[in-house]
Amino acid sequence: MTLTELAFIALGSNIEPETNLPLAVARLSELGPCIALSTVYQNPAIANKPQPDYLNAAVLIETALDPLTIRDKLREIEADLGRIRTEDKFAPRTIDLDLCLLGDRVLDHELLTLPDPDLLKRAHLAVTTAELRPDFLHPLTGDALKEIANKLQKDANLKPRPDVVLPGDG
Repeated sequence: MTLTELAFIALGSNIEPETNLPLAVARLSELGPCIALSTVYQNPAIANKPQPDYLNAAVLIETALDPLTIRDKLREIEADLGRIRTEDKFAPRTIDLDLCLLGDRVLDHELLTLPDPDLLKRAHLAVTTAELRPDFLHPLTGDALKEIANKLQKDANLKPRPDVVLPGDG
């Protein structure tokens, strides 16, 4: 029997996000069964020049895949949905998929860091992942995800978007 772990995957899009987020969620089932979906939030882009707001969400998947295989699969889904990676780390994108947590694993690899360091800095990641499992403990800080989200949310500009429905949601 293969052991499974909980994979917290963040999604973001600011190019046709109402189309691309649901398409990405549907494809994430290739990694394993979806256990929970967060609310979709709209928030301003983190960018050097003006661009459309992002829609962000998070998905909780039960998977037996290893972290680097998950990362490769996420990159494949991004490419299939038209993501073009450029030098500009904050360029507009059709879809952005990031593995934020995989159980209590800690990994420092040139291609992937777990837990994702941005989980402690960016409200759109903290709030959406906390909705999936509020009492889940961050493997490095020991803080519950809801505590991390509460700290970051007070200074954030996150607007719930209940009009954007993800597959398996509601």
